[in-house]
Amino acid sequence: MKQGGVVSLVPGIVLCLAIASAAYGIEMAQRGALGRAWLDALLIAILLGTVIRTSAELPATMAPGIRFSAKPVLEVAIVLLGLTLDVPALLQAGPILLLVIVAAVVAAYAGAYAVGRALGLSSRLAALVAIGNAICGNSAIAAAAPVVEADAEDVAAAIAFTAVLGVVVVLLLPFAGAAMSLGDYEHGVVAGLTVYAVPQVLAATLPVSILSAEVGTLVKLTRVLLLGPALVAMGLWARRSLGARADGDAPRRPPVLPWFIAGFIAMALLRATGVVPEALVDPVRSVSRVLTIVALAALGLGVDFRAAGRYGTRVAGAAACGILILFATATLLVLTVL
Repeated sequence: MKQGGVVSLVPGIVLCLAIASAAYGIEMAQRGALGRAWLDALLIAILLGTVIRTSAELPATMAPGIRFSAKPVLEVAIVLLGLTLDVPALLQAGPILLLVIVAAVVAAYAGAYAVGRALGLSSRLAALVAIGNAICGNSAIAAAAPVVEADAEDVAAAIAFTAVLGVVVVLLLPFAGAAMSLGDYEHGVVAGLTVYAVPQVLAATLPVSILSAEVGTLVKLTRVLLLGPALVAMGLWARRSLGARADGDAPRRPPVLPWFIAGFIAMALLRATGVVPEALVDPVRSVSRVLTIVALAALGLGVDFRAAGRYGTRVAGAAACGILILFATATLLVLTVL
């Protein structure tokens, strides 16, 4: 990129960094005041960006940097995320538990996607809601968005409603487990299969027992490992099934394996070889998360809140049904197979 081109990126990138910093500060303030962050910085960033975009007309000089932050920055974050995945943990979970996790993820994705389409959501938006429910909420939605070439409005709506429902699940899951008389191990498996993020898994399992928290964390991390195969499958599906975009652009066949998904898988395999020092994993995870927050701030800056909100009820319905399907499938499998 020429020097002039690089300079043109600066205003938009600075704005995205400022929004990301504010989002992270709000998350930290929640931890200090409430003991945990009920709203993740990923969600806060896209909401702040959306509010700014809806309430003010941004200068044209911001556009190049915002576009850069929304696409290349997000794709690099996805590649780095692969290095944080511990593939051997997938093998340690055992074949039966692994089959249970795969079955629950597939059922959750298929169910949420079918419900979303039945409620009138586009293929892209239904796919985002489904992958968020099935894998790991915000991070999965952000990773899947470029694979299916989703609009910023779709990403914002999927993340917003999925995140809110995720908090509801954390609050209700301990009561649901007690009502069904789940043991500590079973409760951990159900929590790991149902809750989106590892901190949320801990919040849903530590009130039960340490064993439940340990099992839930293992299951959740194993579920995250399925993000790579899920994104590859979504890429193949997008190549075959997705037509023209809502903005009228001609249909374009996405690559079978986008470069950042190939990079994600390569990084995961690289770590599995053992050549990556464990001391490097946490810093890489932090960098990936920061880049994702910046990218979601940029995506938010491309969202008109009124446009994203017009199908909010349908997104919420699809996400809620997806969570119910995931919880029911996980509970059924735990009670009958494990």
